[in-house]
Amino acid sequence: MNETLDQKLATLKLGRIRQIYPSWVEQAAHGELGYAEFLDQLLTEEILARQENHLRRNMKAAGFPYAATIEQFDFSLRPELKRAVLMRFFDSSFITTTGSLLLIGPSGLGKTHLSVALGTKMVQLGYHVRFVVAQQLANAIVTAATRAELTRLISSLTSCDLLILDEFGYLTLDPHVGPVLYEIIAGRYEKGATVITSNKSVATWGDLVGDTALMMAILDRLLHHGEVFYLRGSSYRMRGKEPVMLHAKAEGFLSAEKV
Repeated sequence: MNETLDQKLATLKLGRIRQIYPSWVEQAAHGELGYAEFLDQLLTEEILARQENHLRRNMKAAGFPYAATIEQFDFSLRPELKRAVLMRFFDSSFITTTGSLLLIGPSGLGKTHLSVALGTKMVQLGYHVRFVVAQQLANAIVTAATRAELTRLISSLTSCDLLILDEFGYLTLDPHVGPVLYEIIAGRYEKGATVITSNKSVATWGDLVGDTALMMAILDRLLHHGEVFYLRGSSYRMRGKEPVMLHAKAEGFLSAEKV
């Protein structure tokens, strides 16, 4: 490739074409490609490369803690979850109907895995996703120096297509968190989809923000277009270890649900 052509491709930011052009010219000469076909194939490669880069950037921006897909989830260990039912959420209609999904259950049952898998699918479908650990959000709320900084935080979480709020049950009580959480959920109501994971029943969420009435207002918006799934059983991470202790923990959780 001559230097002038290379500079023009660089100016136009056609990075993939810059990479493949020299070898493709040679292939085209031997394969007797027509000019239109040659140009079409070059541009197709450029488009594919840009789509891959865009997907990579959006996956990074989502903030997932690790990679996870729905294919990796073992439904045989969670018979209470029906794959066909859950797969309804792995579709663009979950975003367009501004739905909500609450995944409730003890630690280690795959709640975060499912939320990451769902978020990953939505990124692949072209949507803007944010994954946030609830306590990290609470810390950001408390440490916000100005209302303007807090407004930027709220805006970033109300404008995305899908917000995943993980480990909601581990929130530590702070009077500043509840009102801002309400602003976020209210701002997303009928505008964006939301997923929340928690190790605690929704009946106890009022204690997490110190205001039962405020939490009822939050849940009212979440559940209007939302569904709740309860996961039960033994932890993936503790399978085969201390079965008596784990059984006792599971029984305690189930007892709390019945109250």
